[in-house]
Amino acid sequence: MKRNLWLVAILLMAAAMFMAQQVKADWVYTVKRGDSLYKIARKTGTTVKALKNRNGLRSNLIRIGQRITIPTGKATTTKKVTRKAGDIELLARIIHAEAGSEPYIGKVAVGAVIMNRVQNPKFPSSIAGVVYQPHAFESVSNGLYTKPASKASRKAAQDAISGWDPSGGALYFFNPAKTRNAWIWARKIINRIGKHVFAI
Repeated sequence: MKRNLWLVAILLMAAAMFMAQQVKADWVYTVKRGDSLYKIARKTGTTVKALKNRNGLRSNLIRIGQRITIPTGKATTTKKVTRKAGDIELLARIIHAEAGSEPYIGKVAVGAVIMNRVQNPKFPSSIAGVVYQPHAFESVSNGLYTKPASKASRKAAQDAISGWDPSGGALYFFNPAKTRNAWIWARKIINRIGKHVFAI
């Protein structure tokens, strides 16, 4: 009996340690006039089913002012991430250069791709490391990212760093009208916002 209790205690401790290493980057959306679960799902890169499951909803009825938790993907194990003082400004300039004419949610999605890369073990663990990877971003290669960021791009950078991911967990984005690169087209497309598609 004591051996069984000991085994259960060890299993519970291991499960607690595993759960502690996981991060959910969910965020909260406040329902506005004209919203529906379908519209919210489309805007945030998730599904109605995921919204209902995450919020314990049994029907599609929502009310103005209701707070809905937006799931941003699967829990992922944490990776040591390096943050520096200029990260928001650098991220804002990349967002402005890559998605300046995109809708606000598209700007946040571009920032989220960079943040997803920072969390992914296949990429550098800092925003600067991801941004300055050779040939990773056209706006770095051509110098466009050096221009000052707009207020909207700065806000989008803050939202992306805070965990909002309308891309749905994407690691890549591109404008299908502007590229014929076979490698990028081979990525699995998971979302489309504005003129960009988002892929893994």
